[in-house]
Amino acid sequence: MGRSYESQKRILVTGGAGFIGSHLIDRLLAHGHEVICADNLFTGAKRNITHLHGNPSFEFLRHDVTFPLYIEVDEIYNLACPASPIHYQHDPVQTTKTSVHGAINMLGLAKRLKCKILQASTSEVYGDPSVHPQSEDYWGNVNPIGPRSCYDESKRCAETLFFDYHRQHDLEIKVARIFNTYGPRMHQADGRVVSNFIVQTLKRQPITIYGDGQQTRSFCYVDDLVDGLIKLMESSREFTGPVNLGNPVEFTIRQLAELVLKECSATLPLQNLPLPPDDPRQRQPDISLAKKVLGWSPKVSLENGIRRTIDYFRGVVS
Repeated sequence: MGRSYESQKRILVTGGAGFIGSHLIDRLLAHGHEVICADNLFTGAKRNITHLHGNPSFEFLRHDVTFPLYIEVDEIYNLACPASPIHYQHDPVQTTKTSVHGAINMLGLAKRLKCKILQASTSEVYGDPSVHPQSEDYWGNVNPIGPRSCYDESKRCAETLFFDYHRQHDLEIKVARIFNTYGPRMHQADGRVVSNFIVQTLKRQPITIYGDGQQTRSFCYVDDLVDGLIKLMESSREFTGPVNLGNPVEFTIRQLAELVLKECSATLPLQNLPLPPDDPRQRQPDISLAKKVLGWSPKVSLENGIRRTIDYFRGVVS
């Protein structure tokens, strides 16, 4: 059985040294819980959790989720997986293993402990969507053999595994479909559009825009996302998700570039490059379900979030 010490829980966060995971750990510790961070540091970074060393409620394990983990916890947040195209396409076979074998191993741990487990899924399960905005009942438009498939399809398979464990073993699961998230601790070389634009601007380099810049994204600040993940984990047993977590306010990539330049008081040329294969033209979450069931909606505007993110990058960009 999982441990049950009333309000204080021991919580496992896989991928906890990553961008989102480290913010989630900060919040869980602030709520009075013990947290075990498991990360193989492929894309995670020790600097994201350095400030937690010496905290008696925090423990770091260098561990790859493609191998089983034998510990005792009350809850599991499974965030382990490279999440940017540059990183997940670097070793696509390992990306698939991380999502699929990692899900099997973490689900097996949750089954043994009889504890609830949350899967950090992704808006990429919708592929290049043919409906707009995307709601949870949309099954997606995904290329199963393209360069992004290692991430898209392995995350879809992980969702399948979660729901099969739920149906077959009565396991308490939560599945969050995370849309574009940004904020401090993003990896400056992850190739994502927010970090790309900010780093290029701070280095006074041309701003590279793939395609014509009219493709859209909806950007959610990391603090808002963490709120949603915790609300989902604390929701009733009957609510499994999947549930979209993201900011429904839609911006074109060109608008984002112009905002970053404005906030950095910079004037730089925009350089258009070919659009990568299978890059979605539109991405916007329908968050009606999150509002209704979780009482959650994002609070931080893109302007405020970009300012905070720029402030962070000023301290790390050389």
